[in-house]
Amino acid sequence: MNDGTPIPFPNASVEVVHFDRKELNLILRLYGQMVAAGEWRDYAITALRDLAVFSVFRRTAEFPLYRIEKRPRLRQKQGLYAVVAQDGRILRRGQELEQVLKVLERRLIGPVD
Repeated sequence: MNDGTPIPFPNASVEVVHFDRKELNLILRLYGQMVAAGEWRDYAITALRDLAVFSVFRRTAEFPLYRIEKRPRLRQKQGLYAVVAQDGRILRRGQELEQVLKVLERRLIGPVD
């Protein structure tokens, strides 16, 4: 029986990494452009203890095409943000999210037939 005292969740006090409003605005702007172009159809956001991930999908229930990652521990070394391809290749890393996302914007432009 519960006497009214809250039951603590395991690891409830552990800080998680998340995207702030400005970061989400940049990512969702790009996401909207790619949806309008018919390239992307779905996304998922994951917030973990050491990283936050915005995954984009061509179709629901498949592996993500790209992952936009935020890793605060790498801020001083390789860069806070990274774009990772489906095969695990890191397409771009850096300190500025807007600059890192440009690697995906270039894929939107692509060659004209």
